Amino acid sequence: MSQPDCRPYLPPEWAPQSGVQLTWPHAHGDWAGMLDTVEPVFVAIARAVGRFERVLIACYDDGHRRYVEGLLAAAGVPAARTLLAVAKSDDTWARDHGPLTVLCQGEATLLDFRFNGWGGKYPAALDDALTRRLYAQGAFGPAPLQTVDLVLEGGSIEVDGSGTLLTTERCLLAPTRNPGLDRGRLEARLAELLGLNRVLWLAHGYLEGDDTDSHIDTLARLCDAGTIAYVRCDDARDPHYTELRAMQRELGEFRTPAGDPYRLVPLPWPAPKRDADGARLPATYANFLIINGAVLVPTYDDPADAVALERLGHCFPGREIVGIPCLPLIHQHGSLHCVTMQLPAGVLR
Repeated sequence: MSQPDCRPYLPPEWAPQSGVQLTWPHAHGDWAGMLDTVEPVFVAIARAVGRFERVLIACYDDGHRRYVEGLLAAAGVPAARTLLAVAKSDDTWARDHGPLTVLCQGEATLLDFRFNGWGGKYPAALDDALTRRLYAQGAFGPAPLQTVDLVLEGGSIEVDGSGTLLTTERCLLAPTRNPGLDRGRLEARLAELLGLNRVLWLAHGYLEGDDTDSHIDTLARLCDAGTIAYVRCDDARDPHYTELRAMQRELGEFRTPAGDPYRLVPLPWPAPKRDADGARLPATYANFLIINGAVLVPTYDDPADAVALERLGHCFPGREIVGIPCLPLIHQHGSLHCVTMQLPAGVLR
């Protein structure tokens, strides 16, 4: 007897998970000259996630897979907690090329959206095919895969699991992503695919050094159905000050589905981090990852690290707050959440 129809929905990050996906850095991409400094970050993420759930890792080829196995074994990551598969990649930002998983009566379906390198900024053919290559190897277990002819990056959306999506106009409405869709048509398509009732659009907010067109996961994050943690700049001399204050006002105007204002938790502003040429890098504490029993928070060797850990601890009572040093990641313009994609319960078995 077939099950009655139900409306698929995208669960929030705090829902139960079966694991987290990583795409490991390799010598064939932009990390080639920084592997010695960035690989310890990936090892730390895998070790932290492995304490609570499984880790699915995409490796470039068989030799790379054996190499990564050795790194993880040396770091004490239990082999039983890891699943390594081979799928070539352009880069490592699993948040944006990994699958979004919707649920219907507890059954998972993987949605494979198109990935075009953040609006054609970078080569993306391998990343765009990565989910399908992993799926063909059985990496995601029995969950079906649905290919969606729509450009959408996981870092560009936040959901509460009850029909609300939080996002930015700069990213989702960028003409380089889905030029044939206006705001209304895009909202309707996402409502159908992700089980949405409404979209909260931010018109303000950006980070220097960010090349995603203001992904929401660098700016403001849902911590539960009524709480938003957001980056705040209190230095009027900083070029971000005006935009982030405008974003704060927008967040203050949003209401929960029940009509209440959101509890807003400001995250501190680290001192500017710059590359060798003096360009500012997008260091943000909003790029944390929620997993079963814990929250992994990027740190930047900055006095504000301790403040960020404390404030996020208040947002997630009952979860362990784990700092992960992420300075190397921002040298390629992303951070901790950007290199991870959570997989809900029922995907990895």
